[in-house]
Amino acid sequence: MNTLPRLVLTDIDGVWTDGGMYYDQTGNEWKKFNTSDSAGVLFLRQLNIPLGIITGENTEIVARRAAKLKIDMLHQGINNKLECAQQICRDLNISLAEVAYIGDDIGDVQLLRSVGFSAAPLNAPVYVRNEVHLVTQSRGGEGAFREFVETMLLRAGKLQEVLDRINPRN
Repeated sequence: MNTLPRLVLTDIDGVWTDGGMYYDQTGNEWKKFNTSDSAGVLFLRQLNIPLGIITGENTEIVARRAAKLKIDMLHQGINNKLECAQQICRDLNISLAEVAYIGDDIGDVQLLRSVGFSAAPLNAPVYVRNEVHLVTQSRGGEGAFREFVETMLLRAGKLQEVLDRINPRN
């Protein structure tokens, strides 16, 4: 996709995180997010491109991260990500061809095959990496989402424009 998508969707576990689920002795769950991925959110916001999270998990941790970053849409506990994305597209009156999506595992494959631009982190299974337009050089939890966004903006000739908006040259 050498044009900007009208919507960006992302998985969380294995993309924004390393996919690990950490539990302490009292049953609290922990996830480690890479703060560099928040720049991808900022870049999309500069271009008024909505961002949605679609994840099979349902955790307060992801809800808090989405709220902190003011993510436009959060869909948790989703078993069929393609169906969810199709409904979002109907609501926004756009097609899946106008959507970019990054995912990393078997539950993402149908959606990855259906969107206009798809990506997977470097450490996704080979059968997922074989289905996408872009395999990031970053692993999940190590800036893969940011790299995905930056690559889209670079290909569309918009990366420098966004960087200049954030840090104007004098």
